[in-house]
Order: sequence, then C-alpha cells, then structure tokens
Amino acid sequence: MRGFALCGILLANIQPIANVGKVVVQRPPAVGEEWMGLLVEQRFFPIFSLLFGVGFSLLLNSATGRAAHPRLILLRRLLVLLGIGLVHHVLLWQGDILTVYAIVGLLVLLPSTWLPRWAVAGLSAVLIPASLIAAGGPFTLVPGLFLLGSALTRYGVIGRIERSTRVPAVLGLVLAAGAAPVLWLQAGDQGNPEADLPFAVAGLLLAGVYVCALLTLLRTPLRPVLQAVFSPLGRMALTNYLTATVLVLGVGRVLDGPPDSWSSTTVVLIAAVILATQWLWSTLWLRRYRQGPLEWLWRWATWAQRPPLRRAL
Repeated sequence: MRGFALCGILLANIQPIANVGKVVVQRPPAVGEEWMGLLVEQRFFPIFSLLFGVGFSLLLNSATGRAAHPRLILLRRLLVLLGIGLVHHVLLWQGDILTVYAIVGLLVLLPSTWLPRWAVAGLSAVLIPASLIAAGGPFTLVPGLFLLGSALTRYGVIGRIERSTRVPAVLGLVLAAGAAPVLWLQAGDQGNPEADLPFAVAGLLLAGVYVCALLTLLRTPLRPVLQAVFSPLGRMALTNYLTATVLVLGVGRVLDGPPDSWSSTTVVLIAAVILATQWLWSTLWLRRYRQGPLEWLWRWATWAQRPPLRRAL
C-alpha cells in the first residue's frame, strides 16, 4: 500500500518539484488533461498519512515489548524525521511533507499514546470534518488522518484487514458512490478557488476507493504481481521519496519550458522512468540488504543501536 501511494505522490509532485526557482506559469488544463486534478492531485497523500499513523502505533506496540521507555523510541524517531525533512526542505524542495509529519507527530500522535483508543478515534472523527469545513489546505487533514490510522491499529482493524474480500469491496463501492457527485462538482469548478471543499472531499473519498480497490485485488490471483510491483518501492519509501526529488530536479534542468507547461503525458512519462529506475534499484538492493539505506539509518537512530543491514547468506 505504501509503494502504491508513493507512485501517486510522485505523479502529483513532479511539476511542483521541478518548478523550484522558475517562474510559475498558470494555465488551465488542456482538453483531456483534467484527469490529473480529478484522479491524482491530493488523492494519495491521505493514504500516506493514514499509513504513517498505522506505522506509528505498530512501532509503539513493538517498542513496548522491547524497551523500558517506548515513547522515548517514538520521540527519537520523530526528531530524526524532522531533521531529515528540514534538510530536504532547505536544500531541495520547500514542499517537503516530512517536516509536517514530524511536527504533527510530536504535537498530536505522541501525546495521543496516553489516550484511550476511543478518545483517539473520537478526535479523528472531529478533526477530519473540521479540517474539511475550514478549507485550510491539505496539510490540515494530517492530524486527523494520523489519529485515524492509529485508532484503526489500536482497535485491531489493521490486523484483520486482509481476512475479508467483501468488506473492502462493499466499502469501496460505497465510497465510489459518494465520490462520483463530488468529482462531478469538482470537474465543473476546476480552477475556481472556491472549489477547495469539493476538491478535498473528493480527495479523501477517492483515496478510500483506491485503498479498498487495492485491498480487494490483493485477495485475487493478482496479489503476487501487485506485491512484486509495489512492495520494493514501499519498503524503501523514505529513500525513494527523497531521491525522487533529486531525479525530478535533474529532469527539470534538461527539459525545455516551464514545468507548469508540461503536458500530462510528459509528467506520466517522467514518473514512469523514475519509478522504473527506483523499482529496479530497490529490488536489487533488497536482495542483499534488509532495508533501504535511509530506512536503516533511521532505524539505527530510532533504537540507538546499529541494526544488521546485510542479509545472511
């Protein structure tokens, strides 16, 4: 799931990353290119945010059984992520999401570990609609999505999520039915600054559809194919997220014209080349090593002890 979300995030971020230091040229989407705004933009970061909350609670469960002070482990992990994000933000791209994740993690996720799970679930149910109504931008959804992922883990939903085909399939259809009229409303208002609410609502609903569709497909004979495609990318998500910025900036220096003028076909081709390169690199790396290089360093800093990197031969 993380690898799948990483692909969508790259597709949405190529033009913003490449546009660093260039004059922004606003243009309406050409005929046939509206699909990027409808199906890609702000559709994948909710998945990544939800998974961050899931991973945080899973790490807490692991640390509770292995360390005397498990929240100190979580604190170190978030502080290291903040440092990585700040370096990425200052040196490469100001649209970095890692600093936001680290700060929200410190202010929301870490304190939530002292709350009962019903309170965490209740807070997520309040924060997500409130951020949509306030229309404060996509980043305001992060706290609620973090808490939702944490609550799903603490209630055991994540542990049981692959036991059923019917539940994600039915839920996906319900979310799709809700997303259809919102997408229709957004399609008629693309470029309208007052369309923030339908854009955000459509993003959440469609993200849910994507998650449910992938969970359903993982219960079919396509599972080995999907795992082969997305798992290597997801297991090295931090490394691939950061190296993608470098690769996109390099492409931006080679191609002519401002990035905002690139067609959707160009963006898709750039994403395909970068993802294919990262998939090959990730697959070959993980044959010899347990984790990606940055994931390994992050784990080392989190636990304050050097973990094994090479696989046993």
